[in-house]
Amino acid sequence: MIVISKAPVRIDFAGGWTDVDIFAKGAGGAVVNATINQYVWGKLEIHDSLDDPHIVDREGMNVAYNSDLPSGSGLGMSSALNVVWLSLIKSDVSSIEDKKMIANLAYDLERMLGILGGKQDQYASAVGGINFMEFQDEVTVEPINVAPEVIQELQDRLVLCYTGRPRLSSNIHENVWGAYRRGEAKTINALYNLRNVAIRMKTVLETGDLNEFAELLNQNWRHQKDLDASVTNPQIDSLFDTAFEAGAVAGKACGAGGGGCAVFFCSPGTKQQVAQAIETAGSRFIEFAFEFEGLQVDRVE
Repeated sequence: MIVISKAPVRIDFAGGWTDVDIFAKGAGGAVVNATINQYVWGKLEIHDSLDDPHIVDREGMNVAYNSDLPSGSGLGMSSALNVVWLSLIKSDVSSIEDKKMIANLAYDLERMLGILGGKQDQYASAVGGINFMEFQDEVTVEPINVAPEVIQELQDRLVLCYTGRPRLSSNIHENVWGAYRRGEAKTINALYNLRNVAIRMKTVLETGDLNEFAELLNQNWRHQKDLDASVTNPQIDSLFDTAFEAGAVAGKACGAGGGGCAVFFCSPGTKQQVAQAIETAGSRFIEFAFEFEGLQVDRVE
């Protein structure tokens, strides 16, 4: 038997960090994210050795993984990998509820491993699409009704790039949640502001107001940087300067920040020059399209 699985990574546009239980279970978190056609892949092969009566254990199992992007990209790759691994074991994910169950198991696995993080990555990878997610005791996933022409314009004006520097999100998480537990006002206010940006962004995407979308993306980045100084660094600041000089009007670091990927929203017609400027500065431009399938599993007997 062979089981092949793939799960997409995501771009978080607003509200990241507020999906972590430390904040979400008390205040309620909200995130807007979208999955893209960059994947983590997995393959499970189970072989029966029935032709050799001397083999007591007649089953052999091989598991292999690969990904389209480097680890530490800030696009939720580690969670996508866990979603893939669990789906290889279950192999039947025919319903949206199956996918949500896999997402929740992936989160529980990370928590058992002592990983301090949120839930948006697992649910995005499993469910797919452009979603508004709310987090409290339960996770609510609501697909955002974005018009096809707005989706196309977003793809025509968004630039995703890898800075060339992976980041270790656990260190940033320790800094941010340490400040939150100590009651530091700047960090607490930043978290509430991030949640509010996500709530507003849902409406903005539904109405197709991409000018306000750009404003909200910039607001989100300002609030991210208010969480902790380690969210940005001179390399990231220089990358933002380069992108804005070439035609970007908004941008933010993906995931926890500190490295990995960044996403920029460009003035009409400037995407290619922004991408070229970023690559000249030493970052990797990543072509992508939105995807709406989420986790996909094929089983061959």
